[in-house]
Amino acid sequence: MFGRLSKTAAAAAVATLLGAGPASAVELTMYYPVSVGGPLTKVVDGMVAEFEKANPDVKVNAIYAGNYDDTRVKALAAMKAGQPVQLSVLFSIDAYDLIEQDVVVPFDEVAKSADDKAWLQSFYPGLMANGVINGKTWGIPFQRSTIVMYYNKDAFREVGLNPDAPPATWSEMVDAAKKLTKADGSRWGVEIPSTGYAYWMFGALAKQNGELLMSADGTKTFFDKPNVVEALQFWRDLGAKHKVMPEGTVEWGTLRQQFLEGKTAMMWHTTGNLTAVKGSAKFDFGVSVLPGNREPGSPTGGGNFYLFKSASPEERTAALKLVKFMTAPERAAEWSIATGYMGVSPASYETPALRAYAREFPPAAVARDQLKNSVAELSTYQGGRIRKALDDAIQATLTGAKPAKEALAEAQAQADRLLKPYR
Repeated sequence: MFGRLSKTAAAAAVATLLGAGPASAVELTMYYPVSVGGPLTKVVDGMVAEFEKANPDVKVNAIYAGNYDDTRVKALAAMKAGQPVQLSVLFSIDAYDLIEQDVVVPFDEVAKSADDKAWLQSFYPGLMANGVINGKTWGIPFQRSTIVMYYNKDAFREVGLNPDAPPATWSEMVDAAKKLTKADGSRWGVEIPSTGYAYWMFGALAKQNGELLMSADGTKTFFDKPNVVEALQFWRDLGAKHKVMPEGTVEWGTLRQQFLEGKTAMMWHTTGNLTAVKGSAKFDFGVSVLPGNREPGSPTGGGNFYLFKSASPEERTAALKLVKFMTAPERAAEWSIATGYMGVSPASYETPALRAYAREFPPAAVARDQLKNSVAELSTYQGGRIRKALDDAIQATLTGAKPAKEALAEAQAQADRLLKPYR
């Protein structure tokens, strides 16, 4: 009877005859971003294939959608068009906007078993700071980062600096950068990117100068505080006064290549670039926590998993299974080794693979070690508009169009207007 049918079709037909009905897989669509160079889509595709093999009743359409902003736009547009989207990896700082648009559900509503609840508590608290709002877990960390400082050890040796003692303070960084900068313009001492994610870099400078950029409830910003203004002035001074960084803006997207080509001796960038730098550098390089001023520190960054409200109960259960699979210690370790992003849980760093890798390549643990001095990334209600106001102030200051105090006062006034209804 079933001679001409495939094995799958034959099995379905038998099931129908037996009254069980045809087997059907739950289908999930997941959008995700990549904000650093490298073939990270292949890593995600490999993890998804591994999940599908272990869970044949779930099919996953993993769609690479560009950078974080592109991914958010595409995922929300697909949902509004009635296309199925059950989960996505989006900015950890998108949480307030997603909640306000009423398109996501907290993981607590789906993760109800004792095992699920233990899993919710298994991540680094510093990485949960942007995901837990009003006592509910809206985002689960996946491709997470802190800003770290990459530096060219060969260049350090060339100018008489200790390659095993990177700058620990702003003043030490300026002093080192002056020695490393070449008068003919062929190499800068240090570069901090100011396009793409300027507000993120600025969050680090503000923290290092003893200030946060926003309140924990997302309703206030502190852009015009004196220490915040001083932090932006320091950033401007690196180029305009100390002449160790280009004046004006520094491109996020090309800075890694500049570092690899020896055109800057130190760069601040995401730990998500670590594996790519390791695989391409033709010189001895080091990675360190960021230098501090009043204190050390960096904001966390990167993407979280979110569950969309449009998913059916069955799809939510399958989506939770996928998120748990992709954040399990072994996969988190695999992801960290393949990309440079952090292992998202203490257990991931206890896996044999990541323990061995960190022993062999100590920079792999730098971002994790910096977590003890980390803060949440800038995230508020009206987040996109407020980040744009701050980015504009940073650009205006770095290009010399406006003094830091004036630019930040304008950004703060705009933020106050936007956030007033939420207080």
